[in-house]
Amino acid sequence: MHHEGGVVVDIGQGAADEDFGELVVMPGLVDSHVHVNEPGRESWEGFRTATRAAAAGGTTTIVDMPLNSIPPTVDPEALAAKRTAAAGGIAVDVAFWGGLIPGSEPWVESLVGAGVCGFKSFLVDSGVPEFPPMTLSGLEAVLPELARLGVPLLLHAEDPIRLHQMSGDTRSYRTYLESRPPESEGEAVGQAVGLSARTGGQIHVLHVSSADATDMLRGAGPELSAETCPHYLTFSAEEIGSGATEFKCAPPIRARVHREALWEALADGTLVMIVSDHSPAPPELKAAESGDFSTAWGGISSLQIRLQVIWTEASRRGFGFERLVEWLSTAPARLAGLDRKGSIENGKDADFLVWDPDGVTQVVGSGLEHRHSLTPYEGMRLRGKVEKVTLGGQTLYEADTGVLGCGGRMLERGWST
Repeated sequence: MHHEGGVVVDIGQGAADEDFGELVVMPGLVDSHVHVNEPGRESWEGFRTATRAAAAGGTTTIVDMPLNSIPPTVDPEALAAKRTAAAGGIAVDVAFWGGLIPGSEPWVESLVGAGVCGFKSFLVDSGVPEFPPMTLSGLEAVLPELARLGVPLLLHAEDPIRLHQMSGDTRSYRTYLESRPPESEGEAVGQAVGLSARTGGQIHVLHVSSADATDMLRGAGPELSAETCPHYLTFSAEEIGSGATEFKCAPPIRARVHREALWEALADGTLVMIVSDHSPAPPELKAAESGDFSTAWGGISSLQIRLQVIWTEASRRGFGFERLVEWLSTAPARLAGLDRKGSIENGKDADFLVWDPDGVTQVVGSGLEHRHSLTPYEGMRLRGKVEKVTLGGQTLYEADTGVLGCGGRMLERGWST
């Protein structure tokens, strides 16, 4: 392929800029679910470290989630603060989701005008006080406006009525798991299906973890889409030991039968993408020493190793490179409205990932670019090794030299110029 000015101009075989032999060339990955947490909670993660981790893992574009930063991205002033924090320190391209909380509805149109890719809401406690949940009636009232503006609602779908307080041994993973049963997720997804049907609004269900949710999603209308995450596709509740709070996330990692249901849903198109939901926190907030699931922050660090984790599991199940491209690049770019990302085509950004599918990546948390080294993937031997990453036609990462520079740009929905 050939590119000029950072844009692909010829994908014909006769126009190759470089021969990579037996290595695989794919479009740069797009991760539409990343919690950077800056400004306000830079001690958890920040733009510099998060984007370096993305680059090292073959991800050339991330979309930052609106919460865990202070202020959350619920008005234009907060979006400006995000962009100021990111300026000059991003290794990959970055776009932004807006947040929708009670009282922020008047800012929806101005945030869309300022370039956010859509809006995220919770039906349950988000874990941070500055980002409270929306009611079903509140979402129903605003969804027609989102439909008019042509942006999606991203929904953390758990039904608060079906959640329980943890009781018993709070070091036991089973105690945590039972506090967030799969019925809660299934009920909330059913509510999302109804909301979309009644309003015509596009709803994207985040981090699906259960067969209950996929059963509700299967056969839903075209205005409903859904994602899952590497940890739900790799681990199972049966394998998580007492005090292993590095595995805590919400919804939780469930039993093996749910994991296999997620792979079936990816195979039949019920789930359309796999994103990291990278949500790190300092080891003390993860209760790494006490192992207390009742106090540990719920979030998993995997931004840098999403490709290898998924290829390890997908290849043994018979999936090929075309499905990887769709799950890890094309579908996330489509959701975020980043028209020049997600595939290698004439007129699109010259963002490329070159990797060895038979290579090996040994996960050492302290060697990752994330701000904190704690990860449930510690010590795993994963299939696949990133060799080179290109952003806008410029080398961004090479295996021998690491991440090169901070040349990322800040994007808006509809990125086309």
